[in-house]
Amino acid sequence: MKLSELKDRVVINVNNGEKLGVLGRCDLKIDSKEGTIKAILIPKGGIKNILSLGSEYINIPWENIVKIGMDTIMVELKE
Repeated sequence: MKLSELKDRVVINVNNGEKLGVLGRCDLKIDSKEGTIKAILIPKGGIKNILSLGSEYINIPWENIVKIGMDTIMVELKE
C-alpha cells in the first residue's frame, strides 16, 4: 500500500470514537536507518495549530494502529 492511498483516511480512536484527524494533514515519525514508520503525529487543535510554529502533537505509535480500513484508520489511544 502506498502512503498516497492513505492520505484521505480519517484517524479514529477506538477507545472513545473520537476523530483525531486526517492522515494527509499529519506528520509521520520515520526511522531513517530502518526505513520504518514509528508513529503518526497529529496536530492538536486542528488547522489553527498546523499553521503556527511549535505545534503540539498527539503521538500515536505505529504499533497502536488496530485496523486500516477503506475510509478510516482505527488506533488505540489511551486517555
